[in-house]
Formats: sequence, structure tokens, C-alpha cells
Amino acid sequence: MAKIKTAEEIIRLRESGSRLARVLQGLKRAIAPGVSTKALDALAEKLIRAGGDVPPFLNYTPRGAKTPFPASLCVSLNDEIVHGIPSDERIIKDGDVVSIDLGLSHEGMITDAALTVPVGKVSSDVLRLVKETERALNEGIKAIRVGGHIGDIGAAIERVAKGEGYGIVRELGGHGVGHHVHEDPYVPNYGKKGTGPILKEGMVLALEPMFLLGKEDIRMMPDGYTVVSKDGSVSAHFEHTIVVTKNGALILTQIT
Repeated sequence: MAKIKTAEEIIRLRESGSRLARVLQGLKRAIAPGVSTKALDALAEKLIRAGGDVPPFLNYTPRGAKTPFPASLCVSLNDEIVHGIPSDERIIKDGDVVSIDLGLSHEGMITDAALTVPVGKVSSDVLRLVKETERALNEGIKAIRVGGHIGDIGAAIERVAKGEGYGIVRELGGHGVGHHVHEDPYVPNYGKKGTGPILKEGMVLALEPMFLLGKEDIRMMPDGYTVVSKDGSVSAHFEHTIVVTKNGALILTQIT
């Protein structure tokens, strides 16, 4: 179960989230045709360290991985869902769909957030996928109440996906965060209301819906990190870190 964060830890998490939001907005502005995914990674690390903070993804080894993650930023293009490894050879083009996922550690407290950016001319179907994936994140956040359940979040997110006919990435989901990049509890992007662990005041969670234009099947690339849609369909990914309060969820990773 998630460790309940203290009032002092939440103060540091709020600052961590605010700093992360500013870095992500800077990265969003830098996404353009001709930019390499490695250049985005270098910018992410530069902006984080300029604030005296640490990029927690760099050299992090998640459970099941054989090698540490070699970058500060995950950059995933088009059919890549999550955990894309930045590269000098991977150049963003007009029509690409770029998902960036980033963590920031401030005074030992970690926040995590992600967003998806369509570049140039993309189809109306892709634009809607991006819009509705972000809406699903917001619906999941609105479902959070002290005394509620993790399943309430998944049910709210799943309702959006089913309404639009999108595939849900079921093997991956949200998670607790704070002292470590990944903490309990696991937060699926599907579920049944009233089921799962109980939501308590002081829990800090990263919610991150991942939707696909096509089928739900996914596969891991040979690099051991990049997850792609099996049918090659475009994906979208949004994430916020929130803290559960007596008044619902407080978003930590948005510009205020």
C-alpha cells in the first residue's frame, strides 16, 4: 500500500511538481520538425539540473529491466506508447505524434508527468485521440475521493476509452510515487467502481492513461524499454501526479 506522505513531504512534492510542469512546458515548446529526440532529452536534463534538481529516470532500473534506462526523458513517437529511448538518429517529422514522459526529484521527492503533442498536420482521428486521452486523465482525477477506491479511477478512465472505441493499454498503468519513481499501489486504466485499495488522504499517485487508435495488443522492442502497439496504431499518453486530499485530488504537476 502507498505510504501516506506527511505535510512537509507534500510541500516538497508541490514544489517538485511545479518545477516539473515548467520543464515539460519548455520541452513542449521545443518539439518541432527537425529536432532529434536526443536533443529533447539533453534539454530536459539541462532544465532540471539548472534548478538544482535531479532527473530520476536517468540510470533507473525498473523491475524486470536488464539494464538501467539511459536517459532523463522518455520520448515515444507514433506507435511507440511509452519508454522510448532518445536517439540522435530519431528526428521528429511533420505529422508525428510525440509523447514525452519525465520525472523530477526535488529535495528527495519525485513527481512524474507526461503529455502528447501532435506535430504539424495530423489526421482528425489522431487529434481526437490526443484530446480524449487527456480528458480521460481528467476524468480519472475527478473520480478521486477519500474513502473511494483505486477501481473508481480505472472505471472513469475506461469509460472514456470505451465511449470513443479506443484500445486501452492494460499491461501498464499509473502508480504511487514520491520517495521512489514507482511505489504502491498500481493504478490500472480500467476497472470496476468500488473495488481495489481504498484511497486515503496523503496518498500521492501518478495517473497515466494510454490509449490506442487500434487494438489493445502491445509488444516490447528489442531495446527492452520501448513499448509499441502490435498493430502499428498511433497512441497517446497523459500523466499527472496528484495528492489525495479531503477535498478530492490536488494536481501537483500543472502550471499554477
